[in-house]
Amino acid sequence: MLTRAQKNTEFEELRDRFTRATSVFVAEYRGLTVANVDDLRAKMRAAGADAFEYRVAKNTLLRLAAAGSASEKLTAHFSGPTAIAFSFGDPARLAKLLVDFAKDREPFKLRGAVVEGQALGTAEIATLATLPSLDELRAKLIGLLQAPAGQLARLLAAPPGQIARVVGARHKQLEEAGA
Repeated sequence: MLTRAQKNTEFEELRDRFTRATSVFVAEYRGLTVANVDDLRAKMRAAGADAFEYRVAKNTLLRLAAAGSASEKLTAHFSGPTAIAFSFGDPARLAKLLVDFAKDREPFKLRGAVVEGQALGTAEIATLATLPSLDELRAKLIGLLQAPAGQLARLLAAPPGQIARVVGARHKQLEEAGA
């Protein structure tokens, strides 16, 4: 049994996470073993040390902590055994982790999410999981920005290179003719 001070501490921690998180996912964990949950937490740590967090808490405490934040839209999902996954960075990477975990573990079910203040259902979470991660998007953007500069450099280098090849071919032709 938690003391009042411990409950207040847990409430403050949850409220802080609800306000700081860029996305919050709600899942039902009924039927998972401790080893399964440890496996999920290890995958989350490997994907981003401080970027993701997985917690299990009482529904009443979750409702109180989510009140006044963007995650308040999730209170309808706070019934039965409830687990919360917080993302403090890239929501697509966490969605991908959770959807892949749910495929491997039948009892684990995603109920809903809030991403950047927008409520998502299970179908929208699955769509979010198919999107590239933030790092992949940045790499693609940099590639797109660098491509025109590389093409311009090759274009500017081509005429002198062609002239040098023509002069070299003429020189070789004259040497073969004995001149």
